[in-house]
Amino acid sequence: MSIERIRQTLAPLQKQIVEHELYATIDTIEAIRIFMQYHVVAVWDFMSLLKSLQRNLTCVTTPWIPIGSANTRFLINEIVTGEESDVDQEGKRISHFELYLTAMQQAGANSNPILKLVQELKSGTPVSDAIAASQLPTAAKLFAKHTFELIDQNQPHILAAVFTFGREDLIPEMFASILEKIQPSGGHSIDLAKYYIERHIEVDGGHHSHLAIEMTQELCGNDEAKWQSAIEAASKALQSRIALWDAALAEIKQSIAVTAAV
Repeated sequence: MSIERIRQTLAPLQKQIVEHELYATIDTIEAIRIFMQYHVVAVWDFMSLLKSLQRNLTCVTTPWIPIGSANTRFLINEIVTGEESDVDQEGKRISHFELYLTAMQQAGANSNPILKLVQELKSGTPVSDAIAASQLPTAAKLFAKHTFELIDQNQPHILAAVFTFGREDLIPEMFASILEKIQPSGGHSIDLAKYYIERHIEVDGGHHSHLAIEMTQELCGNDEAKWQSAIEAASKALQSRIALWDAALAEIKQSIAVTAAV
């Protein structure tokens, strides 16, 4: 199986995400709040997906020994650096997750469910229990549950395929232009949300995509079974994202209907 075959197989699902109706409905600050309350879980669990790859494909123990290819090490470590310690609008170091939380607060979105989840994890609650007991939207909990099930399988070629084809470059550039039309309201702003989206698009550009594809090719090699399981996992990851977007869209539409009825 070739990378081109994977691209062709996954293209319809990726198209559903990039062209999802959700984006066009986010035209008010109330809508972006709902979107963020769903999307934040993908911002958060992406780091665990990335860290699981770093654990498998680089050496994170002592004594240090070289593991895998230098290209793969570079890709993982570069993305970890960018995700864990990027810069905010003022040039201060911050992780993308913490930046997103700040953007939620600025927009007036409810960040309490994800903050409480993180607190539960800090106190030692197993991740599956913490997610199940959280106040996150049901679709967000299912999305995170699926991510950690993949992580628990600990199959590097599957994680690489999901990372490469199921998580990168799924927010279209046109979304940034949509956000430009949203005006501040009630003392709240989405300046940081716009900055996050623009930064996300910029950082996850062609360079990372090329290296991620190389990583998947290296890990699957000539093993047809690995290629097949990789494509199946990436397909399920994309379907999970579609379900998350569908749920966010449904809540936004419900909110619009309630507002119109008042």
